[in-house]
This record gives sequence, structure tokens and C-alpha cells, in this order.
Amino acid sequence: MATATAPETQALGAKDAPPAAPPLTVTEKAAAEVRRHVADMQAGGQIEPGGKLYLRVRVQGGGCSGFQNKLDLDAAYDEKKDHKFEFHGVEVVVDKRSMLYLSGAVVDFHDDLNKRGFTITNPQAKSTCGCGSSYSM
Repeated sequence: MATATAPETQALGAKDAPPAAPPLTVTEKAAAEVRRHVADMQAGGQIEPGGKLYLRVRVQGGGCSGFQNKLDLDAAYDEKKDHKFEFHGVEVVVDKRSMLYLSGAVVDFHDDLNKRGFTITNPQAKSTCGCGSSYSM
């Protein structure tokens, strides 16, 4: 009598699972501008040799509509409180609370005739205030 055997199936463990997509994206133009700022700070002696700066993206309460995005250069990274990502050679840290609000957000840099600076486009924002500096979820 022959016995049938099921083909061996292998479940993906935590180590084998593909990495999750980052909740936000930093464009190449934004990353290049961050690298330029860091290089200027190093050349000006504002950063100690061998020092490391991260681009910190966070969401905080405030503004007319309830939430505001903030970008900072930060030397601190805490494995317990922050998530770390890399985009185009720039390491980005996001605290766990802010991660809840940044799904699908895009950090970009504009250098146009009418606009110069960093922007964060957040598809989760339901409405923005008149000046565009804050939003509601």
C-alpha cells in the first residue's frame, strides 16, 4: 500500500520575510539638499569630525488645523523610540508616534522661481489651513 506525502511547505519566519516598505519617501532632490546642508555644517565646524546627523521627520500637534510636520537634523537616534530608514544616502529617523501619521508621505525639495524649500506631502491629510502649514487627519 502506497502512502501519499504532502509536499513540504515552508513558512516565512521573521528573518525570511521581505522588508516592509517604509511609511514615507524622501526624494532624491531632498536627499541631495540634506547632504549639502550637512557638508556645509561640517565645513563650518558645526559638526565634530566623524559626527553623524540624521534627518528627523516628525508630526506634532499645533497650527490652525491640528497637526504640523517638522524636519530637523538630529544627532540622536534611539533604537527603542525611533525607526531608521535610508533614502539616497541620507539616514532618516522617525519616532514611533509620528509613524502613525506619515503613511505614504513624501519629503521633497523645491528650488523654483515661486517656491524654495522642503515640503512634506501627506496623503492622509483631510484638510489644510489657509497658509498650508498645518493639517487635520
